[in-house]
Amino acid sequence: MIRHPFEAIVIGSGATGGIAALTLAERGIRVLVIEAGPKYTSKEAFGSEPQNILKRINGIISGEKRIQAQHPGFWKTNPSLFINEKENRYFTKPNQPFLWTQGRQLGGRSLTWGGITLRLSDSDFKASREDSYGPEWPIGYSDLKSHYAFIEDFLKVKGNKDGFDQVPDGIYDGNIRLTASEELFKEKVENILNYPFINSRGFGPHLKGKDGEWPRSSSLGSTLRKALSTGNVEILENHIVERLVLNNQQNAAEGVIVIDRLNKNKIKLSSKLIIFCASTIQSIKILLNSSEKIQSKGLIDPSGDLGLYLMDHISTCRFFALPNDSIKAKYEEQTLTGAGSFFIPFGKYLDKDTTIDFIRGYGIWGAIDRFEPPNLLKRISNSKTGFLIGHGEVLPYKENKVTLTNELDQWGIPIPEITFTWKDNELKMIQHINKTIEKCILASGGEMYPLYKILKIPFLKQVSKNAFALNESPPPPGYYIHEVGGARMGTNIQNSVLDKWNRMWTCKNVLVVDGACWPTSAWQSPTLTMMAITRRACLEAIKHQTS
Repeated sequence: MIRHPFEAIVIGSGATGGIAALTLAERGIRVLVIEAGPKYTSKEAFGSEPQNILKRINGIISGEKRIQAQHPGFWKTNPSLFINEKENRYFTKPNQPFLWTQGRQLGGRSLTWGGITLRLSDSDFKASREDSYGPEWPIGYSDLKSHYAFIEDFLKVKGNKDGFDQVPDGIYDGNIRLTASEELFKEKVENILNYPFINSRGFGPHLKGKDGEWPRSSSLGSTLRKALSTGNVEILENHIVERLVLNNQQNAAEGVIVIDRLNKNKIKLSSKLIIFCASTIQSIKILLNSSEKIQSKGLIDPSGDLGLYLMDHISTCRFFALPNDSIKAKYEEQTLTGAGSFFIPFGKYLDKDTTIDFIRGYGIWGAIDRFEPPNLLKRISNSKTGFLIGHGEVLPYKENKVTLTNELDQWGIPIPEITFTWKDNELKMIQHINKTIEKCILASGGEMYPLYKILKIPFLKQVSKNAFALNESPPPPGYYIHEVGGARMGTNIQNSVLDKWNRMWTCKNVLVVDGACWPTSAWQSPTLTMMAITRRACLEAIKHQTS
């Protein structure tokens, strides 16, 4: 039973929902967090093997997890943290797949977050000043700097201060050392190619004795846990937000309509402030269903841009074997984590000796000797196994969008359609990334192979033909769960859905702070920036709540 009144509703309990609840609750605001899924214990959430592998196989055979099974995280976590695709449908255009990964449980997708925390720079926020394409962000690095610092310090993220403008330094609780193989790779890449190189920034392994039952990368192990300890936060689980309810003047939200996921009963919940943290496409879906095109006295969007300019990161992955003849040192900690890995963080500062026929930039994430198979399973003896994954910025295109169809789901909510294709600029960028990856591997003394030529695993060759990450062409949009855009921030009501404080132009007590608010995609992993944006917007909203 939820207590009334509450002063703010936060939709979603993941990375942004946790920081929104914490920011408000610590300043005395009574908050209701609405989560569409159930609450799990840590044992239920993370499961165990071999039960997890059996659930993965069943999910693929039954058709409940076939799309999300393409994501690497599906194979290292409990598949129960990925939604039932039969119950949560969406549509795409023929031959235009989009892999939409959803997590409906308390903690959301923070329970499956890879935990990389790179800051954006002004070269990302103001990229259009240089190439004249698309919008600028209405905010810059200085607007988020203190919020980045607060979150990094609170979460105790790992990293080094490296001094690269394209990835500003943060506040770090030590670092995770490179493996001996990675040290060798770093030396070659820096000295031979003169490429930038950094230890990755983010989280190390989950240490239960230090962190508790939940990893600090999850909202349940950090922000939401602290928010709940204030006594100002309540959780409403298993309730789906259907739409906003506006006043008669259509200039303020009175509350939301929610549906009990289990019995399908509807109720209205009233609040002075409503904050969207539901994840990019979910937030767009709710906002579109709240619009005056669908609802009487619904949400007004003068820009006409709501749902448009959806973005993601285009990616490519290559595996390689690095001879270990010259590797003498042995590093005891070899776990692959957000901070237990490395980056070649180009951003816009790309190799000047190569032809660049596209705009914007990219970075390359990698690791060596952090998922090393036993010698028995190796085809290439006396070697260490590594990977390099390029993530490139995708430009905002009006045609890449989320719309609502006339078909309803089992809760009576319109089913979304996602339209998204890679364009010429991104495909040219991928060609450049692949050439850069090849140069890095060659300079290190390694050799690039398909994964089935590195590992002796039955049927790996057949499986890899259907695995997007192991193909020559880039995976479909959505693959790395970095989708952003659709309700972008801007400088005026004609060119954006939100103002610079993440408030809807025509409905100032509604904030959209998750990835939907992004005007451009940058190339870095987006979660840390989403959290910084959330804290900034909530602090501004509190001024109006208490004034």
